[in-house]
Amino acid sequence: MTPTYTPQLLAALSLFAFAASITPGPNNSMLMASGANFGLRASLPHMWGVTIGFIVLLTVCGLGLAGVFVAFPVLQEVLKWGGAAYLLYLAWKIGTAKGIGVRATTERPISFLGAAAFQFVNPKGWVMALGAVSTYVPTRGFLANLAVALLIFALISVLTVFIWTAFGMGVRRLLNRPATLRVFNVVMALLLVASLYPLFNELHQ
Repeated sequence: MTPTYTPQLLAALSLFAFAASITPGPNNSMLMASGANFGLRASLPHMWGVTIGFIVLLTVCGLGLAGVFVAFPVLQEVLKWGGAAYLLYLAWKIGTAKGIGVRATTERPISFLGAAAFQFVNPKGWVMALGAVSTYVPTRGFLANLAVALLIFALISVLTVFIWTAFGMGVRRLLNRPATLRVFNVVMALLLVASLYPLFNELHQ
């Protein structure tokens, strides 16, 4: 079976994938902090974990997990609030980091498995995956179209995770002073907490 994408829809999917991947969110805040604190090489497992974990999430959504959530809404709530709790824990870890570089701190960058697993409890990741499948993957020739969407997201994710990690490395020289580093890490932690605003806003609606 061959893909049934039109050039217009393919362009729209690519634009959505780039916009959703490059905008600030939990993954990008953590990648920036990792680049600043540990450098590129030590952050590679984190970077690949984000990309591959999201591709697996997108595949699972495309193959029907969204239907499971419709049938059992409690599962979605468990993932949503479990992800929020884990995100707050990560924000605390970033906010309390004390030094730059693997040798300068007892803290370690997030592992490949940790970053990949995080995609399944990341609220932004679920919005991206469900939005991509429901809006940009035509039903005619669905599996072939899903494969195209996976390829596009994979290529764009590799680019955007590198951009955010490199940006963190770019400000690394400014963070040699412990007080400046502490402010940076606290700001990154607060951005992670702020990314949960849409979730907590649901409680007041």
